[in-house]
Amino acid sequence: MEVITARNLVKDYNGFRAVNGISFSVHRQECFGILGPNGAGKTSTVRMVFGFSPITAGELNVLGRDVTRHAREIKARLGIVPQENNLDPDLKVLQNLLVYASFFNIPEREARERALEQLEFFGLSDKRDAMVDHLSGGMKRRLTIARALINDPEIIILDEPTTGLDPQARHTVWQRLRQLRNRGVTLIMTTHYLEEAAQLCDRLIIMDHGDILDEGAPGPLVERHVGAEVLEVGQGAAAADTLLKQFHKQIRGHLVVGDNLTLYPLNGRELLARLQDLPHQFDHYLLRPATLEDVFLKLTGRGLTE
Repeated sequence: MEVITARNLVKDYNGFRAVNGISFSVHRQECFGILGPNGAGKTSTVRMVFGFSPITAGELNVLGRDVTRHAREIKARLGIVPQENNLDPDLKVLQNLLVYASFFNIPEREARERALEQLEFFGLSDKRDAMVDHLSGGMKRRLTIARALINDPEIIILDEPTTGLDPQARHTVWQRLRQLRNRGVTLIMTTHYLEEAAQLCDRLIIMDHGDILDEGAPGPLVERHVGAEVLEVGQGAAAADTLLKQFHKQIRGHLVVGDNLTLYPLNGRELLARLQDLPHQFDHYLLRPATLEDVFLKLTGRGLTE
């Protein structure tokens, strides 16, 4: 069942087109990712989904309702985790959740039960009486997600959920998000972290300059565009024409990035052995598994962080 459908969705800001007529759908109880670099249109897209920013053109339905006519009803059924933690520093951890629950008219006793349950789920029970500023970055992020769950939402929208976290804190957040998905919550997540998208997303769209470049599950996307492996040839760009002519039957594609040549081999080890037998003196060879970064490079000619 589709819980979000977008058709030819457009967002303009003072003459600048941030989202350029995109169409996509999100299924119930999946983790749907929007992958792309800064400025790709990811945040603009999710802000329209949760009603923070009005759409310029197109159609957008969330939970069976048109966002242009039923924004208030939709917001009551969503949980929002913004890019930046916007917790109240003047309140203690538990108080942050209780005050937020009051915005949804949740009875005080029920709100307290929900808040304590979320603190337990996110491993923050022992911090319930701590001031927010005394929490680590990872704890603040978990508390922000816990707050988004206080109204028992059907969909949670997470905008760059682990930006700025250290690897351990990031993995802790990933673990909690997997558990939420397993509980039946639909997750929509923007990210520019490749590992995050590959680890969590059932499906994703790849965006750049307001357009969708492709969509699908992470594994099939990589296989479709690149294959299983990538062979990087350091300082191989100068010899690219010669190498491509000689080995065109052993590769499914290639990419020149600066001075380096990236090959998408049918058999990586065999091609590597043949390259190493050539008289050319290349800077290095690197045979590795293909990733979503390779897909983005192939589609745009640049990396996600550029």
